[in-house]
Amino acid sequence: MAEKIKILYLDDEMDNLTGFKATLRLDYQVLTAVNIPGAMEHLEKHPDIRVIFCDQRMPVKTGVEFFEGIRSTHPLPMRILITAYTDIEAVIDSINRGNIFRFVKKPWIEAELVSAIEEANKFYQANSMLAIKNEELQKAYSELDKFAYSVSHDIRGPLSGILGAINVAREMYDIAEMKEMLFLMEKSLKKLDTYILSMHDYYSLQRGELQICDIDFRKMADEFKDIYKVFSNTSNISFKVNINQREPFRSDTIPLKLILNNLLSNAFKYQSKNNDAKLVELNIDVHKGVATIIVSDTGIGILGNHLGEIFNLFYRASSQESGSGFGLYNVKSALLKLNGQIEVNSVLNKGTTFKVTVPTK
Repeated sequence: MAEKIKILYLDDEMDNLTGFKATLRLDYQVLTAVNIPGAMEHLEKHPDIRVIFCDQRMPVKTGVEFFEGIRSTHPLPMRILITAYTDIEAVIDSINRGNIFRFVKKPWIEAELVSAIEEANKFYQANSMLAIKNEELQKAYSELDKFAYSVSHDIRGPLSGILGAINVAREMYDIAEMKEMLFLMEKSLKKLDTYILSMHDYYSLQRGELQICDIDFRKMADEFKDIYKVFSNTSNISFKVNINQREPFRSDTIPLKLILNNLLSNAFKYQSKNNDAKLVELNIDVHKGVATIIVSDTGIGILGNHLGEIFNLFYRASSQESGSGFGLYNVKSALLKLNGQIEVNSVLNKGTTFKVTVPTK
């Protein structure tokens, strides 16, 4: 059964309110108010009100003035003015100031009320969808602006470094100096390669469909042990892994690996350089159809006022290591596709813990 359209009627005459509600209560959810404060209280408690009726001849403020006052605070509900007056100046005023959708004359006819409500509801639905699309469009524009800046900054930066190194190398004859320059060029190319791979992950997540299969977290964890073994040994970072999976789990391998790789990469990358007991831990527990993944480290931590922004596109909370700002945004996007959740707790100069929960498919 479809939910009833919610309507608000404001009138200072109680008889009118009673008659209005009695006429429409079977087909609509009718809220009434005898004054403007009462109407505002309804609007705050019921943001899903779709149609507002108001009598033009109200004390303190006219119906037009009331509608004018709520245009900015409650723009979506359709406004219908009820009046017994046909003065053309009042009609023009109401259109210009109150953005009135329609007029209903007193005494009203039930068929006219119903027609007005149904027509207003269609406009309400159309306007609501338009508002959602506009919000999505603004978000897309914002990401496009950031993307354009990031491309110019994060791609041209390494390329400029390589070109500069080539120009310097032309004047070099010492083998040791040339090797050092080649090392710098390699570092720039690796940075560029990482950025391009991150962009590939980003677009794969945005466009790709889920490919569901059985997930063996032990096998997946072994792959990451091999990937980070060299990093762990050369940087003197202890890498501990604990997997507890005694039941089947189904999901998409690629988003899961992307989540794990980004979280582990950050855990290794942002270790405190002065810490002699560096540690990264990966714990995965599968229980009652939910995989709980916890990645913790003894790294530099994240400032509290940054925690709410670290999942934004291109956002970087630290300048200790180079990064594209794609990583945690891609983690968030992957979790959206998997219907997963993520929590983060961090203490500056102590470490960070990410807790991810993903339901089986």
